[in-house]
Amino acid sequence: MDYSLWLIIGGSGAIALYLAWSIGANDVANSMATAVGAKAITFKQAVIIAGILNLIGAVFVGSHVSDAVRKEIITTTGISNDLLLLGFIASLLAAALWVTLSTWRSMPISTTHSIIGALMGFGLIAGGLSAVNWGKVGSVAASWVLSPIAGCILAFFIFKIIVRTIFAKDSPVEAAKIVGPVIFGFTAFLIVSSLFLKTPLSETYNISETETVILSVIIAICVALIGIFLLRKIKKRGADDYVTVEGIFRKLQVGTSCYVAFAHGANDVANAIGPVAAIIPLAQGLSIGSQVTIPTALLALGGIGIAFGCMTWGRRVMETVGNKITNLTNTRGFSVDFGAATTVLICSKMGLPISTSHTVVGAVIGVGLARGLEAIDLSVIKKIVISWVITLPVAAGTSIGIFLLLRVIFG
Repeated sequence: MDYSLWLIIGGSGAIALYLAWSIGANDVANSMATAVGAKAITFKQAVIIAGILNLIGAVFVGSHVSDAVRKEIITTTGISNDLLLLGFIASLLAAALWVTLSTWRSMPISTTHSIIGALMGFGLIAGGLSAVNWGKVGSVAASWVLSPIAGCILAFFIFKIIVRTIFAKDSPVEAAKIVGPVIFGFTAFLIVSSLFLKTPLSETYNISETETVILSVIIAICVALIGIFLLRKIKKRGADDYVTVEGIFRKLQVGTSCYVAFAHGANDVANAIGPVAAIIPLAQGLSIGSQVTIPTALLALGGIGIAFGCMTWGRRVMETVGNKITNLTNTRGFSVDFGAATTVLICSKMGLPISTSHTVVGAVIGVGLARGLEAIDLSVIKKIVISWVITLPVAAGTSIGIFLLLRVIFG
């Protein structure tokens, strides 16, 4: 089968761009939804910030292409390069179509799970049951439970701590001046450590784990001291004390949302570009395990697609996560971001399967539950959970259909 350069550059690039756009419309909206829902920033500000940070994260930190996308979901032994090439193209299209449909339905899903489901479907047809790494698929299914529950529990307790240490005090503003710098510092520690602890940045600059911890502690202390200085200027306002405290957390929430957006661009660009990393060597007649260098232009293409997706269609999922599950204030939104980011950091370092999208939704539910079951909309949660459960089979079925059609056309 003679595959020309237009298929590699034009076809694969266009499909990857479409998938990146759909990722931006769904996943990026997740990262900024709490800030918009809590009215810390406007929708226009959110999509501009998310777009820029996702692009920066994709270009400068996104060069690590997910091996899971390329090699760990299906066993390629016995499957010809021609079929593998068609299969990866079918998987890209299938995942993008499902993410697009979910976004149209305003449902937040995991694009990683969509890619894995699509690869699983193609593998079943091309190589049979033995071609699928069922252990890896099982770990993905486990994250449906692990991710939201972990995010829910952590966000619940973080918000409860804020309520008990600040809002329950006779003078919430004075309490915020004491507790706030500690929260600021710990947030800084979380962000810095997650950016440099076993990441491409640490490899690029040769930063060890010990150095990362020391750097994170130093920056955390500096941020806490800055917080003490800035909060000294805030005055009590009597009946408006609660509003004042929410204002303190507003800026902090914007910071955590920016971190989530940057990390998303760095990590999830591989969902769009990863399959292309498999297509390129296959089209050149090489094995799927061949090492390939991902051009910066390709990473930028993924980052631009993600940014454009958020800007054009991100509002749908933002409204679901930020407004429809439960009512969010700045302290609640911060609790969601902090809980989700901490959960993803801890679980990823432990090697546990985790979904950022599922974790954010779980954290929103946790904050809602902190105010009682009546504070959350169970009907919305039901729809979201259903969309999670059917992601793998729907993506797999769509991939099978596209793969069979491509095999007929190019066979």
